[in-house]
Amino acid sequence: MSHPPTDPPDQPSRSGRDDRTGHRRGPSRRAVLQMAAVGVAAGALSFGAGRLTAPGAELPDWTTADMPSQAGRRVVVTGANGYPRDGRSGLGYHEALALAVAGADVTIASRHAERGEEAVRRIRAAAPGATVRFERLDLTDLSSVSAFVARVEDAGDRLDLLINNAGVQGRIEREETADGLERVFATNARGPFALSAQLLPILRNGSEPRIVWTSSSRVGSIDLDDLQKERHYEYGAAYDDTKLGALLMASECERRSKAGGWGITSIAVHPGVCRTNLVLDGPGADSPEGRRFQYLPFLWQDPAIGALPALYAATSPQATGGGYYGPKQLRGLSGLPGFAVVPEQAQDRDMASRYWDTVEQLAEVSFG
Repeated sequence: MSHPPTDPPDQPSRSGRDDRTGHRRGPSRRAVLQMAAVGVAAGALSFGAGRLTAPGAELPDWTTADMPSQAGRRVVVTGANGYPRDGRSGLGYHEALALAVAGADVTIASRHAERGEEAVRRIRAAAPGATVRFERLDLTDLSSVSAFVARVEDAGDRLDLLINNAGVQGRIEREETADGLERVFATNARGPFALSAQLLPILRNGSEPRIVWTSSSRVGSIDLDDLQKERHYEYGAAYDDTKLGALLMASECERRSKAGGWGITSIAVHPGVCRTNLVLDGPGADSPEGRRFQYLPFLWQDPAIGALPALYAATSPQATGGGYYGPKQLRGLSGLPGFAVVPEQAQDRDMASRYWDTVEQLAEVSFG
């Protein structure tokens, strides 16, 4: 909707006065609509404004057009088989597509062979000549992780980028993996940790290697005595806690890399709120989240935009180790990449170290 020419500019001066008249003015119509959208979003998502990450100092606008060439870079993106369908798509698909278009050698790693191969076909159709392949990877199965790593190593002795994108949301009832771990924790925490640890030797051989860890605009808390939610399971908390875990692992990885001389840059990101299959494949259409997904479509942004923070972290020369990036509009719900504020509970270095050591034991691998 366009504004009448008599409307004041959208951005007030630092003094809060109209630059033309010097009189103090109220917020513009667009600002009012944006503030209303934030309130609706916070209430509709049922996590409260205090649980949404908020942007810090703004980055200049950045899109895939600003991505430097990725020619010669070898990349793994987990969970990148969510090609567009039924108005939804996965973040990893857009990450893999953009990297392939930019010239990277991309491996899509996923449990679903049929969907993975179709994602590869679509990327090749969109980017003729792109180097992209599918490899099966089940993050809940440590033997699958080891087999995947062996195949990646056989194909080359270096890796330049790992994007830990794959993740699941909890279903209504608690579920366990074949080896007895709670499904969300095994997929979102132990799996990415085990994969990153096992790929570390060839990452260290890479050119300016990076690991990107995917968190969320909502995070929970960590109870090391009940990581598997055996005493109390709630599907939202199961997801939120692992997304806090991703932030803790990202920061701890950066600290240990510097201390140990690994040469790995570790960065955390979150995508805001996107139209993916995460909710429908998790608690389902009949859950509170599922109903909001269906009936409040304006809250959910295009996943191609939601993928931009990860792509910025993965490729921008300005992205910094230990950084945290997410959308910079509507309190981190949508928009182009910006600096995200690290929640207080993710700043606990002691917890990060203890969580790291606990997950390391469960992953049955030594990192570094």
